[in-house]
Amino acid sequence: MVNTGLIRIQNPASDHHVHTKLCGHATGEMEQYVQTAIEKKLKKINFLEHMEEEISWKTRTWLQESDFDKYFAEGIRLRSIYKGQIEIGLGVECGYNPDATETLLKRLAQRQWDEIGISCHFLKIEGLNEHLNLFTRNEENIAICRSIGTDILLTSYFHSLTEAVQILPGTIVCHLDGPLRHLPELQLRDSHYMQIDNLLKEIAKKNITLEINTSGLRIRGEQFPALRILAMAQDYDITMHLGSDAHKPEDVGSNFQQFWPSTL
Repeated sequence: MVNTGLIRIQNPASDHHVHTKLCGHATGEMEQYVQTAIEKKLKKINFLEHMEEEISWKTRTWLQESDFDKYFAEGIRLRSIYKGQIEIGLGVECGYNPDATETLLKRLAQRQWDEIGISCHFLKIEGLNEHLNLFTRNEENIAICRSIGTDILLTSYFHSLTEAVQILPGTIVCHLDGPLRHLPELQLRDSHYMQIDNLLKEIAKKNITLEINTSGLRIRGEQFPALRILAMAQDYDITMHLGSDAHKPEDVGSNFQQFWPSTL
């Protein structure tokens, strides 16, 4: 069991990070996610779907504008059906790309989002034809990460994520220490914790929420971010919300009981 007794979580009966099959790497209908949330006695489910811009990768794992049209149409339909049973939020997980800042800001401004998640899934690396995916299980990609070096990549990642917090109109930061999560030898160094401290200062200054992403328990046996980082965030009085990062209906609210046993 995760030792989170001293971590203060706001609205623990809400799942703030849920995906849909529209992203291309999740399964199940939106309604199934909602029904699971109701079965688990959650008061709110917040869909947080992927937005990326000008990313070159093997397959598209994010929504285009036509997909977001379908996403909102279905979300509004479900709100009508399940009104009084659960609150349904329609948000976006915006992946930061410094080469596409203006386009991302324009797209974000075109819709009314209930939540804007900030993340950074891809890095542009000199000499590579495609962006480097920091979150994939793809073995070829992982081999490239190892050849470049995890220290270099993490330094670049935390720099980009800090820049994203400064520039994007975000409301929550997703899976803060999640990159390279499929490299078991990964270790954060003191220099990375210094970057994280600066990042947390920016999060606190802009009054942005920090996500406690329980998918980490399924992937590495510890939530994203690690307890040490959560303690640092609490020192800055940063609000924290739970998110399952569910990509299938049964993962909604996954492992929330480890953080708030009375919730589920």
